[in-house]
Amino acid sequence: MFDIQENLKKLPDSPGVYMHKDALGQVIYVGKAISLRNRVRQYFQSSKNQSPKVRAMVSHITEFEYITCKTEMEALILECNLIKKYAPKYNVLLRDDKTYPYIKVTMQEDYPRVIKTRLIEKDGARYFGPYSDAGAVNMTIDLLNKIFTLKRCAAKRFPQDWKPCLNYHIQDCRGICTGKVDRAAYAKVIEQVLTFLSGKTKPITDDLTAKMQAASENLQFEEAAVYRDYLLSIRALSEKQRVTMVSGKDLDMVLPAGSGAQTSVVVFNVRDGKLSGRDTFNLQVEGEDDYDALVGQFIKQYYSMWANVPGEIIVPKPLQEAGLIEQYLESLGAGRKVRIFVPQKGDKRALLELAQRDVVEMSKTLEIKAATAREKEEAVCAAIAGLLGQPEPQEAYRVESYDISNTNGVDTVGAMVVFRNQKPVKKDYRRFKIRTVEGPDDYGSLQEMLYRRFRRAKEGDPGFSTLPDLILMDGGQGQVTAAEKVLVAMQLAIPVLGMAKDDSHRTRALVNGRGEEYVLRGDPLLFQFCGAIQEEVHRFAIDYHRKLHSKNSIGSVLDHIEGIGPVKRNALLSSFASVEEIKQADVETLMRVPGITEKNARAIREYFG
Repeated sequence: MFDIQENLKKLPDSPGVYMHKDALGQVIYVGKAISLRNRVRQYFQSSKNQSPKVRAMVSHITEFEYITCKTEMEALILECNLIKKYAPKYNVLLRDDKTYPYIKVTMQEDYPRVIKTRLIEKDGARYFGPYSDAGAVNMTIDLLNKIFTLKRCAAKRFPQDWKPCLNYHIQDCRGICTGKVDRAAYAKVIEQVLTFLSGKTKPITDDLTAKMQAASENLQFEEAAVYRDYLLSIRALSEKQRVTMVSGKDLDMVLPAGSGAQTSVVVFNVRDGKLSGRDTFNLQVEGEDDYDALVGQFIKQYYSMWANVPGEIIVPKPLQEAGLIEQYLESLGAGRKVRIFVPQKGDKRALLELAQRDVVEMSKTLEIKAATAREKEEAVCAAIAGLLGQPEPQEAYRVESYDISNTNGVDTVGAMVVFRNQKPVKKDYRRFKIRTVEGPDDYGSLQEMLYRRFRRAKEGDPGFSTLPDLILMDGGQGQVTAAEKVLVAMQLAIPVLGMAKDDSHRTRALVNGRGEEYVLRGDPLLFQFCGAIQEEVHRFAIDYHRKLHSKNSIGSVLDHIEGIGPVKRNALLSSFASVEEIKQADVETLMRVPGITEKNARAIREYFG
């Protein structure tokens, strides 16, 4: 048994990081301190001056750990890393930070590509972001590929007889695979791309304007029209730009917005002296946090994910740890000087006031949306409580839904989707390849999937440990009865309902194991919720089945040949028009395929007789 008071006496008077844990051993808070002894002891002294959030957190602390550091800077870096690792409940966290997309320029390749990614790696590439709008990222990448005709495929080497793809023939790619593109010339193009992604569009627009005018003067009007369209696309992408500053510097403005569950931070980007963009990032905040905790934690987390730290960061109020955070950001930016400050006058002050007015209006909109969303959530929770015979609805229900997909009993798969607060929880989605059932037996396949899901839960698998409050089956009474048999056998009391469809394949009613129906037409919000679940579980199951079926059908024959793995199989399929041609090819022809040895070629000939 961990004795908190006894361990408080052992705390060292040195910088470090501390971790508070709950009864389950989960880290619920990570903090840093100049003096571990003084800081950690404060939590367990009189609660009179503590905020409600701190009091709630302390009530759940059953033990703590600490790691000593040489300096406060070391402690700050370690704190950031541990927050990313544990995502503690009582820390300010970027919600689903892994979902934010980045634009990646693959500088480690001879001919770099521009692609979207959600993961930053130490691979020599250049990263731009994170961005909160994935659609804008896709549009930007498409625009850059069209303007600069960049390489799009991931292949690094091309055989002499390689045939260019469609992108080359429609002039959307330079054709690196042809071997005719000069590497130095391509590198200059990539420099323009990097300049553009840094927010400095003027050099590119000036260059395109000059080319358009030159083409027009030479009566090459079609070429001039192409440059004109590129210019229009760039201007459309930059249409958010509203303010021109005298200084022309690059900077960010970081402003909090909303409160409670709707807390966000808005980042305004100023590039090349222009207010060029705005991204809103939702935060996970347990209770109310003070300004320093909110903005300070966000800045540390946000810029630790971003490879490009600007030289200036404007905030609406001074940060107590501004100097320390500046040092941290400078270490991220390879020694580049970083300043966090509140402008008092001039262009930057005017820019901050403009941004603050935007945030005020945004907060009003967020509050209205949040109130509407809460009303809908409460109405659906009340409807679910009525279905389950509960006198009072829960604050939130975890709903799981299951579906089976196959083609005439072949490549049968199962899918599980999860909803909470009427929103999909995609990290909890699961896929199952059915192993024990042969042929088109949906009931048997469904029972296997449910048995495996809840067996994993009983075994303590953290990926399956959270049980649902309600199960919705994609089907009617038959699917419900099949599911109930598994739950009874496993001694689990979880309500099950089926989503019965009408002739138009839309969710018509909810049905229980006795065949009793609840028609959804009279409850539009519940109808909408169940319809969304049914569409999502069906989509998830179909996507997995198609992927598996396509994989098995494409490579099934070649995969049976000794020595032929996925790489060599794909090389064969790329070199020959069909499997039939591979069957007819002699040993010498087969050996011309990259990676195919004489032994492989003879094995192929022997297999096909």
